[in-house]
Amino acid sequence: MSTVTVSDKGQVVIPAAIRHRLGIEPGTKLDFELEGDCIRVRPRRAIKRTRPEDGYGMLRCDQPGERRLDDFDVAEAMRETGDDRP
Repeated sequence: MSTVTVSDKGQVVIPAAIRHRLGIEPGTKLDFELEGDCIRVRPRRAIKRTRPEDGYGMLRCDQPGERRLDDFDVAEAMRETGDDRP
């Protein structure tokens, strides 16, 4: 456990080992939550927004003819490839 001192402005320095382990860099937003007489601090992870076209090419179908996403059965494709990861 590390001990730090609160400044006159209410600021603290997060120890380097903790910053590195959690990936806290300048500009990282932190969420503070009061739990009884303790403070829980969590880095807020940004959710990267994606567009439908970002997924282009992820699914491949070797069958001839025009195919639609509705025709694709993920479970069947996994059985065919032997990929049983969740």
